[in-house]
This record gives sequence, C-alpha cells and structure tokens, in this order.
Amino acid sequence: MLEAVRDRARTYFDDASPAHDWHHVQRVERLAETLCERHSDAVDDRVVRLAVYCHDVGRAKEDRGEIDDHAQWGAREAEGILRECGAGAATIERVQHCIRAHRYSNDLEPATLEAKLVADADNLDALGAVGIARVFAYGGEIGDPIHDPAQPIAEDDTDAGATQYNHFHKKILDLPERMYTDVGRDLAAKRVAFVREYLERFDSEVVGER
Repeated sequence: MLEAVRDRARTYFDDASPAHDWHHVQRVERLAETLCERHSDAVDDRVVRLAVYCHDVGRAKEDRGEIDDHAQWGAREAEGILRECGAGAATIERVQHCIRAHRYSNDLEPATLEAKLVADADNLDALGAVGIARVFAYGGEIGDPIHDPAQPIAEDDTDAGATQYNHFHKKILDLPERMYTDVGRDLAAKRVAFVREYLERFDSEVVGER
C-alpha cells in the first residue's frame, strides 16, 4: 500500500514549484524516518509515511490560487487516495489529521505523536541550507524582493514578510519553537544556527563591506 499511495501522490507534483516539489516530499520522508528512529516512544511509521506522501498534494493548487488551504484540501483528497489503495477507516482518519495539522499557519495542533513527527519533519526542511534555498526559490517565484531597506522588519506588518529577507525573521527563525518533539528540537537547533550565521553574513554584505 505504501508504494501505491506514494505513486498516486507523486502525480500531484508534476507542475509543483521547486520549493514544494516531490524532492521536498522525499526530503521530508527521510527526516521523518530519522525522527521516528530516534524517538523513544513507539511510532506508527506507516501512518507517518502515508501522511508525508500526501501532505502537500494540494500545494500547487493553493499556489495557483485555486484553493485557500492545501492542508484541508489535501486531507480530503488523501481520503480517496488511501481508500483506493486499501487503507482502512482508522488509518485514513489518522493520516488525515497529520495532513491537516502539518501546516505552519493553521491553528490546529497535532494531537498524535505521528502528527507531531510529520509537522516537525516538514518544518525541518524549511531550516538549514535547504531551507534557505527554498525561501529564495519561492520568493522569486511569487516576485517578492530579496531585500528592501524601505521595509524594515520592525515596520513589516505582514504575516509572512514583505521580502524574502523579512520572511526569515517573520517565520523561519521561529520554527525551532514550533517543534513538538525533543528529537525535532535537537535537529532544528543545528539547522537554525546555520540560518542565523547566513543572515549575519547577509547583513554585513547588504550594508557594504569595507
């Protein structure tokens, strides 16, 4: 069933942007495997993997403005995918919760360990070297400037940041505080340290080195 769901889910990413393409799903799967292996409690890794495959099936539609919330839409779409691939009702419900709860901007808190691990794995891919690349890839796609001195962070009242630089301070640097597991927090601490180091270098280059 895992391979069948993976193959079905992959078809939703044919026109996905680089920041949320199938490679993102593969990275999140590897991160989720690491989190599951290092967690001290028993984890249903099948539920985790099924949720990872399906968590962003609606992302491209949201990016095109066709839907408002890819997590809610994706959970509904996943029900059909999972049922056709032979999943039972209990598994479908648990996977759907993981998908609904993974989104950063949603107020829905993960209520299961599996949902917490999926959310942590997804957030980890937004940190570190890959996370930096994803910020600029997505910002370039939607036309946000890299940096604008006329948009200081203190005066930026947008949720996600008016520039790609501001996005780091508005969202990315806060991700370690949103980790739900100890193993997730450990990995996040290492990755966010790299992001902070990068931003320090960015700041020095923006003002002009002498």
